[in-house]
This record gives sequence, structure tokens and C-alpha cells, in this order.
Amino acid sequence: MTDDAGQRIDKWLKVARLFKTRTQATAACESRRIKVNGEIAKPAKHIKPGDVLTLRRSDGRYLDITVLGLSEKSLSKEMARTLLKIETPEIDEQTKELMALLDQAMRAARITQKGWPTKKQRRDLEKFRDSWR
Repeated sequence: MTDDAGQRIDKWLKVARLFKTRTQATAACESRRIKVNGEIAKPAKHIKPGDVLTLRRSDGRYLDITVLGLSEKSLSKEMARTLLKIETPEIDEQTKELMALLDQAMRAARITQKGWPTKKQRRDLEKFRDSWR
């Protein structure tokens, strides 16, 4: 495929090794985590060299990725890195502190129990669920 025609974004994300499978790349596009030149990208959107992708990571941070080249075939890790240029935006101290507090709160809210609930825990859970019905 020539560079003028472009390439589907889900295929390019897989070839550039930003996602392990094309299905994961498609899911990221459908969940609105990827933008092309500031616009939300669907999996079938065509990209070309020079486009800027914004990828929202699972931890809430953003990556700006400039497309440098296209490829139809899977490439080695070293060759795949030549297809893109990653630019990580700077994060100010206040945002870092806020992210750390949010992470700490999320860890505290997680259930630390392992395995199946005990009979007492199960009854308490059923009582709680019934109170909402």
C-alpha cells in the first residue's frame, strides 16, 4: 500500500506494536481512547505519515505519537519503533500529587480478601443486595 492512500489505524497500531493484537487496538478505538489530529478515531480511520495520535493510557496519562511511516507487515521491535515518535507531555507537580492520591485511594478501596466469601460474609452481602431491591 502506498503512503498516499494511508492505512487503517487499528492495523497500524498493531504493526507499530502499541497493542499486542488488532482486536485490542480496535477495542481501544471503540472505547474512544485514541484520537487522530484531535478527533476521535474509529478503527477504520485511515492515517498517513505526519498524523498525530493521542493515546489515553489505562492510568489516565496521555501519549502523543507522531506517525513517521506505514507498514502492512508485522515488523521486529526495532523496525516498528521507526514507524513512530512518542512524545510524552510534561505533568505538573499538582497533577502528579493528585494522581498519587487517586491511586492510593483506589488501593485502599480494593477488597483484600482472597478466595470465596465465608458464610457470614455471603449472608451480609445478600442482605446488602436485598436492601437495594
